[in-house]
Parts: sequence; C-alpha cells; structure tokens
Amino acid sequence: MAIEPLNHAAETSTLGKPVTYGDHYDPGLLFPIPRARNRQALGINDAALPFRGVDIWNGYELSWLNLRGKPQVAVARFDVPAESPNLIESKSFKLYLNGFNQTRMASIQAVQQRLIDDLSHAAGARIAVELIDLQALEGAALQALPGDCIDALDFDIDAFSNPDQHALQCADAIVDECLVSHLLKSNCPVTGQPDWASVQIAYQGPRLDREALLRYLIAFRQHNDFHEHCVERIWLDLWRQCRPTRLTVYARYTRRGGLDINPWRSSEPGQPDNSRGPRQ
Repeated sequence: MAIEPLNHAAETSTLGKPVTYGDHYDPGLLFPIPRARNRQALGINDAALPFRGVDIWNGYELSWLNLRGKPQVAVARFDVPAESPNLIESKSFKLYLNGFNQTRMASIQAVQQRLIDDLSHAAGARIAVELIDLQALEGAALQALPGDCIDALDFDIDAFSNPDQHALQCADAIVDECLVSHLLKSNCPVTGQPDWASVQIAYQGPRLDREALLRYLIAFRQHNDFHEHCVERIWLDLWRQCRPTRLTVYARYTRRGGLDINPWRSSEPGQPDNSRGPRQ
C-alpha cells in the first residue's frame, strides 16, 4: 500500500509536548515514523529484511458510542508487520483511539474496518485488527514467557547505556534453547520516559554465554530507542555475533496509556503467542 512521502521524525511528533485530548474521531492524529532511518544505522536494508516479524499492539482503552449514544467498549489487538515502511508513534496512536470516545458508530464491525483503513494508511501496509468483547477475556490467565530465566546470575555491572554486540560470547557446543530475562529497559528517544519489558530469546546454534547475554541486555537500561528498534538491534547483534541457525527475539513491553507494544523478530515463519505477561 503506497502512501504519500513522509518527513516524520519523532522530534516533530506530539511526544513530550502538551496536547489537548480530543474526544472525536480524527485520523489526522496518527503520526507515522519511517523505520528506515533507524534500520540504516544498523545496516539493515528495508528492501531485504534479514528477519520476519510483527509488532503486536494491545489496546485496553477503546470505546465508542452506538447510534443511540450508548457507550461501547472492547479490547483491541493490532498486528503491524515488520515490513511496513512506517511504525506509528505511540502517543499519536493513543490520541487517535481516544477520538472514538464520543463518536457514533453503526457497529463493532464498522469500528474495526475504520481502524484497519486508517492504521494501514499510516503504516503503509495492511494492519490486522481484532476487537475482542470483554466477556471473551474472562478467566484469561497471565502467562510468563516460557524459557530459562537468566536473571538470577550474580555479578557486578556498571555499563548501562552502550549495548555492544562484541560483548556477546558463545561456545562451540551447539544447543537448541530458549532464554528469558525480565530486566530489559530502554528509554523513549524523545521524552526519556522508561520502557520496561520481558524478553525471550529462542535459538539454535553455538551456546550463548548467559552472563555475557544478561550484561548485554542490561546495557540497554539507559539506551534511547523505540521498542521495535531495540528488538531489531538485539536480533541483529545475536545473528551477526553468534551466527545461530535459528533465532527468535520477542519482547513483551508494559503498557502506557492503555497500549502495550510487543515486537517479534525471527529467522523463522510463524506468529507469536499474545498471552499477557505478569507485568502487563
């Protein structure tokens, strides 16, 4: 899906700026940010991505009015493909969703189609949207990311701002394992606000040194970047440094403003599970 050329740097978005929260539908609030700028810094060619992927957004504050004025609510899932030219800046996404609050819509299907059309236009690719009735979520259990948690490793550390792929180490032994850490934190590149996540790394290849991996992940703690680009950097650094035959990196970020973002990047086809983690 082609869209008009963009000059949308994050610095010109609504991030970190006072805004008026409107309550009527306005698709012009959506602020696309080209992925290419950050990917070029990592040596990633947008035309030939080295990974497959999707960014799963979950929205917990979606509401609109039916044609008689009665409020309706739903939980929303948005799947943004990694190959889309643009990501959508999160604050603009929240403002856009908030605009449905006093907007009358004929049906939940009409809301869904409006979301698909607007978000697909902004991202430059087809966005899948699912609206879920709250009753369908009753009894849904929280699920931690499966895998061996490496957070109990004990060591001194004072590097919190410069994740370096060369710090990653691996042994000759070939393994097939899944590792998890809940210590991933980065900062919004515009506002400096913290972004918290659990991350899962599933791979087949030379055995990762777990202490070196945890040190590398902790080094994102004062690093400034968007969720999606942090996960792409982790995937690419592991792919280049340790040369696994199979690699998947999946981060589940805590929500802000009713939205959580969960980037998944993999050398393999498939789709990630979207179960809420304990911190979500």
